[in-house]
Amino acid sequence: MSTMTCKGYAARIEYSDEDGCFVGHIAGIRDVIGFHAESVKELRAAFEDAVNDYLSTCEKLGRAPQKPYSGKLMLRVPPEVHAHVTMMAKAHGMSLNQWAADVLSKAS
Repeated sequence: MSTMTCKGYAARIEYSDEDGCFVGHIAGIRDVIGFHAESVKELRAAFEDAVNDYLSTCEKLGRAPQKPYSGKLMLRVPPEVHAHVTMMAKAHGMSLNQWAADVLSKAS
């Protein structure tokens, strides 16, 4: 699956058969930012405009724009899995965080 991204923001895209166009929303933030277009090329431009407008509006309002992801990921796993992945990380000369980030980055 490909993802449309711009300045650290990702788009969730759907097709509206009723409207005959693509409809997108910026994913991963609480603010609601949408855009639409009839072609992929137009959709890319509309997405970039939406991100730029969002950042500009936040600046004018004097508030920080929401970031899609903090970089913190908390997982609950069984103790045996925790022990095993910690051992794997050490075997690769990495911290558990480094090893998990490496493994997760290869999974996409």
